[in-house]
Amino acid sequence: MRSEWMISIRRACAVIQFDPKTYRYQSRRPGQAALEQRIREICQTRVRFGYRRVHVLLRREGWMINQKKTYRIYKELGMQLRNKTPKRRVKAKLREDRAEAVSPNDVWAMDFVHDQLSTGRKLRVLTVIDTFSRYVPVLDPRFRYRGEDVVQTLERVCGQVGYPKTIRVDQGSEFISRDMDLWAYQKGVTLDFSRPGKPTDNAFIEAFNGRLRAECLNAHWFLSLADAAEKLETWRRDYNEQRPHGAIGNKVPAALMKSAHETSPCC
Repeated sequence: MRSEWMISIRRACAVIQFDPKTYRYQSRRPGQAALEQRIREICQTRVRFGYRRVHVLLRREGWMINQKKTYRIYKELGMQLRNKTPKRRVKAKLREDRAEAVSPNDVWAMDFVHDQLSTGRKLRVLTVIDTFSRYVPVLDPRFRYRGEDVVQTLERVCGQVGYPKTIRVDQGSEFISRDMDLWAYQKGVTLDFSRPGKPTDNAFIEAFNGRLRAECLNAHWFLSLADAAEKLETWRRDYNEQRPHGAIGNKVPAALMKSAHETSPCC
């Protein structure tokens, strides 16, 4: 209007009933280019993180923003996750005789995950998680697993973090073996077997295995067994010490394990 009619800003604003102060207003909000870059970097390195976990990491680093702003920028950058798994509206009935874990090492859950090397050779990864703290004591890849191998791995891990009261497992041949049964009897560990065809009986390990596959197995190319062990251990440490977990108040599992050991009575 000003260029066409050659009039002043004041007169143009009066004609359209617009406040000149609003026309001259300059935004004082700080730029968000650095914040956008940091969100992009986090999403590139942690490809399966949603905006809530990204927000937790930003707050840890000192960014004073609320979750709504994180979500807005996260969405504008096109970082939304695509969940290709269909939501099945099936009512699952859980076992009613199970007591909920109230402290670390009350209940562990254990299972196997399958993958392969770049050469095509198959791998089996033993996965274990503490259902209370979400702490992962071990991720152990091998070409083959027998009952005695599971016992060997558990004995090594339990010597570091302690023995659990209960371990939830499925009906796999490694878990129902004599070696496993004898070890559990000698150590006072209860083996809680899932019902055949009921993976929901061990839902904690099923959910964890899904995260492991999405965030680690699908994101890495394993050249050898040693390479797989190294990358799995790196991811395990990050999972225990850095990754925020919504189920435990966005804390890290290692913090819960540490606080439990500090508050436990001395022998």
